[in-house]
Amino acid sequence: MRILAIDTSNQTLSIAVCEDKKILGQYTLTMKRNHSLTLMPAITQLVKAVDLTPKELDRIVIAQGPGSYTGLRIGVTTAKTLAYTLEKELVGVSSLKVIAANCASIDGVIIPVFDARRNNVYTGAYQYVNGRLETVIADQHIALENWLEQLKSFDHVYFVGEDVTKFQQQIETALPKAAFCSIPQWQIPNGAVLAELGRLEEPLTDIHSFLPDYLKRVEAEENWLKDHTFEGENYVEKI
Repeated sequence: MRILAIDTSNQTLSIAVCEDKKILGQYTLTMKRNHSLTLMPAITQLVKAVDLTPKELDRIVIAQGPGSYTGLRIGVTTAKTLAYTLEKELVGVSSLKVIAANCASIDGVIIPVFDARRNNVYTGAYQYVNGRLETVIADQHIALENWLEQLKSFDHVYFVGEDVTKFQQQIETALPKAAFCSIPQWQIPNGAVLAELGRLEEPLTDIHSFLPDYLKRVEAEENWLKDHTFEGENYVEKI
């Protein structure tokens, strides 16, 4: 199976082309750039560099969130468009799980963290069981102090992600035995890791209804809903 994996959920842009468990090519840029300008040229260049055409891909795997609202919209829209127009399978994978999956050699509970502002975080808890990454606590948007209180029930936790340093002092105060990732390449998304996670998942049955997993409404939507009534979720996406 030939897979194109795409992660635009945060500042880092990472894409990879893999065939089964073999990495054919990978592109990662950590500088702050506009994903809407860099994503498609990077995909085009990478697919061409590995001597493939888009039609020769079998599956598109996208990091579906949480993360940057704009980044997620760009990535998911691109992935859906490619999957639909090329008639390929589409798989969405948690952006937090992608970061956690970098830590395959870690025993204990892996805690990926994205800054959600105002001392809130996007986070979850994962653990490798028999070589496969399993969800211990589902991804969520939560106040950091509440999250740290939940984590006190675990004997060993390992924090990973570029934003962890912003909260390290608070974490160490609440969880003195917590461990922190010090390996730079583990702190950012890896397109090949995303491809492998996506290889193990079942493809979506309805590409058109697939949406980013924000975990929290955008501020403009929350403000609008204070004065309006709308049945359902993801109002901004629906319109």
